[in-house]
Amino acid sequence: MAIIKPFKGIRPPKQFVQEVQSRPYDVLDSEEARKEAGNNEKSLYHIIKPEINFPEGTSEYDPRVYQSGAEHFQTFMNKGWLVQDTKDCYYLYAQTMNNKTQYGLVVGAYVNDYLTGVIKKHELTRRDKEEDRMKHVRVNNANIEPVFFAYPDNDKLNELIRRYATLTPEYDFIAAEDGFRHRFWIIDNLDDIKVITMEFQKMPSLYIADGHHRSAAAALVGAERAKQNPHHSGNEEYNYFMAVCFPSSQLTILDYNRVVKELNGLTSEAFLEKLKKNFDVIDRGTAPYKPQCLHEFSLYLDNHWFSLTAHSGTFDETDPIGVLDVDISSRLILDEILGIKDLRSDKRIDFVGGLRGLEELKRRVDSGEMRMALALYPVTMEQIMNIADSGKIMPPKATWFEPKLRSGLVIHKLD
Repeated sequence: MAIIKPFKGIRPPKQFVQEVQSRPYDVLDSEEARKEAGNNEKSLYHIIKPEINFPEGTSEYDPRVYQSGAEHFQTFMNKGWLVQDTKDCYYLYAQTMNNKTQYGLVVGAYVNDYLTGVIKKHELTRRDKEEDRMKHVRVNNANIEPVFFAYPDNDKLNELIRRYATLTPEYDFIAAEDGFRHRFWIIDNLDDIKVITMEFQKMPSLYIADGHHRSAAAALVGAERAKQNPHHSGNEEYNYFMAVCFPSSQLTILDYNRVVKELNGLTSEAFLEKLKKNFDVIDRGTAPYKPQCLHEFSLYLDNHWFSLTAHSGTFDETDPIGVLDVDISSRLILDEILGIKDLRSDKRIDFVGGLRGLEELKRRVDSGEMRMALALYPVTMEQIMNIADSGKIMPPKATWFEPKLRSGLVIHKLD
């Protein structure tokens, strides 16, 4: 069963929310954060991208940078740009993209659930990235940014969420960077809090959708704090970390596409011929062509779009990994034909999130920067949950969730 709890969130007063809130730390680089923060002293980037508080070129891993983030966090509290709620609450967070809204409950997730596998992951984490986030949690003594979970759909929670969604939200704004709408409600009614806690207890698992490194870091710091406390009881706030949990049916996973610099010495004709061993190859002309279903891919090469449909027998329907299009394309195109064996380290390949559309793939090929592009049909939430349930790990660069959670709407303190 999944254990969660409400918490006394630290939030911006309504009049400051748009100045404080930001994109997550890992979707933009230091220069972009510096530009977005501009002259706004209330921007959360001063806490989550604190290298912007130093001259350009300062390493984001410099110990002074982490310390600066913590100092700014304290300044935000001192100046009233962030204020802690006086009682334990859950929160409801709605995001609207392209007229579709998803509703997430903001909760304290249980560290031990992560450590014992009740909270399931589908991606490998890198120790260096974990350590970076652990330093950030330690120095701030807080989860400044939430992680993104999915849970199995639940009728009682759906009904409660529908009821809150009819009320006036505490926050309601359009994010300037992407035009998506974000709304936020406070759930402080004790009966509603009890219902949420009880319904989560009925769930055998929660699933990390996005934020594997933040989840690992938050859980590891919580476990670390427990070991360091001789009077540890298990009820301390550090036993929990902040997550926004969405019903799995509401989540939007976009395609995560590939662009490749060269064809491994092959001519276009020879490359297309080699593809025919494992795919039906159809020339779709010059208009952008999007994959229509699982196991169909779009190839952009020499100003033409091609559909590639994998032959039956080239993948194993019973293998939760082998049936994935990211695995099929990695094995049969990138590795077998192009010799690209490690997606994480090979410099000949790059990745483009689906929000940028097929036009971005076309642009990068037409500019001469890349030789060809491959568009994939998006992974489904069901596939992700099957993989997590089987204890397996997704191939790299497989999922792109959108919209991203805004940071700064609520913060969880560890004491």
